[in-house]
Amino acid sequence: MKYVTLIIAFLLFSCGKKEDVLLPKSNVTIVKDVQDHSPIYIFFKTEGKDTIADVNRKNSIISTNWILNIDKRLPLKLVIPEVIKLQEKKRADSAHKNENAENYYSYADSIGKNLAFLPFTKVYYKMEKPNKGNFVFYFRKGKQQVLMGNKEIKISDILKYFYSFKFQKVPDLVFLFDKNMSYEEYIQNKILLQKYVTHNLDKLPVEFIF
Repeated sequence: MKYVTLIIAFLLFSCGKKEDVLLPKSNVTIVKDVQDHSPIYIFFKTEGKDTIADVNRKNSIISTNWILNIDKRLPLKLVIPEVIKLQEKKRADSAHKNENAENYYSYADSIGKNLAFLPFTKVYYKMEKPNKGNFVFYFRKGKQQVLMGNKEIKISDILKYFYSFKFQKVPDLVFLFDKNMSYEEYIQNKILLQKYVTHNLDKLPVEFIF
């Protein structure tokens, strides 16, 4: 899969109508190439004063890698319920299941001038607050620092802060994202987490959106 220019939008034509997905942008590539994939699109649409996440998964094949191309303007509260439905459908289809097939979010690398991908296959989303017994880092809309209790922490310092405590019983480290955060901001936070946090830990399979 080769790209000559930076791809910021996917263009689809159906019934003579152009539809586009404005992709999030970042300055780093996590995964550069995905073979044997099916594209799924989640469009930004409006009906009156309402914003709608419009899903097109006509070309998706269960046994392939799935690439979700999601409009960066959509809020998480509209995106994640649709992602959950897609995940559940793929996980439940045992007849066509491929254990090696992954799920990726797509975004544009503005430095490398290429399309890039962020894996999320093993993530389980919950549209609720985590239990109080967890060690929660809260990612707020429009904020560069995350909140832990009443303390603001840089994403790069999350592990340092977590390990600075002497726990009698180590709590679960979980991430809570503001449901009103844009999808682009979410992806940018996820890329920073990939760099500073999650590659140093065991898999963190649950993310909370509230």
